[in-house]
Amino acid sequence: METQGPHHVTLFADGGARNNPGPAAGAAVLIDDGGTVIEEAFRYLGHATNNVAEWNGLLAGLEAAARLGVQTLTVRLDSELVVKQLLGEYRVKNAALQPLHRRALELLRRFQSVDIGHVPRKLNKLADALVNRVLDAEQRSANERADATP
Repeated sequence: METQGPHHVTLFADGGARNNPGPAAGAAVLIDDGGTVIEEAFRYLGHATNNVAEWNGLLAGLEAAARLGVQTLTVRLDSELVVKQLLGEYRVKNAALQPLHRRALELLRRFQSVDIGHVPRKLNKLADALVNRVLDAEQRSANERADATP
């Protein structure tokens, strides 16, 4: 059930795969108009590509924004590919990305207004840091499981 949340938020999303393809995660940070982080959303994906991770970061953020009842959304991504695919400037040829693209378009329809744009990586530090925290935590967990195995 959607609740009435902030009228407008900015969603910064990112994704990454170590050794592309490799251990991957997507993450998003939602920031209100006052500059406060109001939500962090992420997904550990297991073995995936950077592009799959980028799309999953976006989806995690869109789902969080919809859940919060956001009405007006500014989306900022450092993946020029995802931005251009979202805007219809590039076709989504990769079969693995097509369902992610369809889901993103479906989620975007929930908002009254959406502005999608590209930002340089240096302006996407919060989402990038969250991706790395997720990947680091998963690596630590995997190492602990390996150490615990007799």
